[in-house]
Amino acid sequence: MKALITSGGRGTRLRPITHTKNKHLIPIANKPILHYAIDYLRDAGITDIGVVYSADSREVPDRLGDGSQFGVSLTHIPQEAPLGLAHVVKISQSFIGAEPFVFYLGDNMVVGGIQRFVDAFQAAGSNCHLTLAKVKDPERFGVPELDGDRIVGIEEKPTHPKSKYAVAGIYLYDSSIFEACHAIEPSARGELEISDAHQWLLTNGRQVTYSEITGWWKDTGKPIDLLEANRLVLEHLPAQQDGYVDPKSALFGNVVVEEGAEVINSVIRGPAIIGKRTKVTDSYVGPFTSIYHDCTVRGSEIEYSIVLAGCQILDVHTRIEGSLLGDEVELVRAADKPRVNRFMLSDQSRVEIV
Repeated sequence: MKALITSGGRGTRLRPITHTKNKHLIPIANKPILHYAIDYLRDAGITDIGVVYSADSREVPDRLGDGSQFGVSLTHIPQEAPLGLAHVVKISQSFIGAEPFVFYLGDNMVVGGIQRFVDAFQAAGSNCHLTLAKVKDPERFGVPELDGDRIVGIEEKPTHPKSKYAVAGIYLYDSSIFEACHAIEPSARGELEISDAHQWLLTNGRQVTYSEITGWWKDTGKPIDLLEANRLVLEHLPAQQDGYVDPKSALFGNVVVEEGAEVINSVIRGPAIIGKRTKVTDSYVGPFTSIYHDCTVRGSEIEYSIVLAGCQILDVHTRIEGSLLGDEVELVRAADKPRVNRFMLSDQSRVEIV
């Protein structure tokens, strides 16, 4: 069995961070989202993996390399334009060949990995095996119509969803999916929709089975989804102290202090992770916070947040909460008079002030 991972898309709901960074490389608990997908596949015994990336950027293939660092073999497949998930499958046919495969959307995260879905697909002997998750807003996703324990229809982003389930971004196929993807036409938005390919399989008598995701699953397409995925991963992270924590500091709960990090005269309440070469001084870091590499936090308080590489949070006296800070962001207390708020923000930024 092979696998196919998506890593393209424009990440419009995560701007401005995705103006300069591929959303699949944003770290969750200090580990890029794509790495989780690769680890899940490897742990399920799948090591021959294709990664489809946007042809206008080499960021993903350059970061992932040949896959040897993960114990897998990666083949990078360029997509010239974002023409839909079924188009991703079409352009990957020569890589997949006649083998069954897992199609994994690279910005999805699921607790417990994917082995159980692989086992269910193989046990069912079906042409297509979908993963379903109960969600509050199914209109954002492909939505299945169910008749008992059977899928009888699938509709992409329906105005009036026929169930409370979303088709999650982990699919398992045999080679009949290629026939479906070649048979369908682009949707009104000009894309080859994977939901239309699934509906084609149903209409043409192929067997479509499913597993329900009963734990947590996140499509990390929005900032709140990233924060929640970060929280959920941190909850399962064991404490580890590879950096320096001085005697005046206190760590509570599961806290990871990575190699080269320093915690000075500070309180860290886990679950939290302090990245390599990051320095936290005279500060409070609260639960569900990930601070990435090479950051400085001084005289400040932060919790339930994701801080990316090289950020500076200096003497900010109001607690920062529920925030996502991109690479090399600076939050500093103004020293000049009169006391004012002063911002330099890129397109589509959002700031809430008190």
